[in-house]
Amino acid sequence: MLTHSIEKEIIVVNDCSKDDTDLMIREYIDDNPNTPIKYFSHPHNQGKGAAIQTGLQAATGDYLIIQDADLEYDPKEYNLLLEPILSGHADIVYGSRFMGGQPHRILFFWHTLGNKLLTFISNLFTNMNLTDAHTCYKVIRTSTIKGIPLVEKRFAFDAELNAKIARIPKLRIYEVGISYYGRTFAEGKKIRLRDAVRSIYSLVKYSVFCRMRAPK
Repeated sequence: MLTHSIEKEIIVVNDCSKDDTDLMIREYIDDNPNTPIKYFSHPHNQGKGAAIQTGLQAATGDYLIIQDADLEYDPKEYNLLLEPILSGHADIVYGSRFMGGQPHRILFFWHTLGNKLLTFISNLFTNMNLTDAHTCYKVIRTSTIKGIPLVEKRFAFDAELNAKIARIPKLRIYEVGISYYGRTFAEGKKIRLRDAVRSIYSLVKYSVFCRMRAPK
């Protein structure tokens, strides 16, 4: 239940999963006719960024919350992300895995170090002071993100978004601490070194070499 009785729309994008995801989603929709869900299925795998862009095109609400399907992030914490916006302090809220007192699964040292290094590089190029620049949990006004031309189709989507958000004047960005129920690679985690390299490339590309006119 969302705070302040906020109405929500649910948009599900299946990026050509090879398991029974499509069947399970369709069965859930059929079994829950009173829960309106917009469902889109890509005919071939395109990447995380492409899935978000598909969902974004269909979004009609005032604000957009991005939720990965692996549930490393807890949907019960949506209200934590919404509070700074509803109180009038924020335009965008990032959920940080590296602040606050919420539960965090203990995983790999090098993975955590890599995340912090990517955050440092992101802050260096964007002049922001985020603690978790590549978090999957973000709340942003739908009209704002729809005004940003996004092109990255895979995990570099977050790097591109950070670089372009940083160019928008007077945008108030907040962070809140969130839980993190991380997965191992054996459990299905897919991000790899090449994704980190692409993210760094994207930060340099969109922060230094590309000039984007900021959305109104």
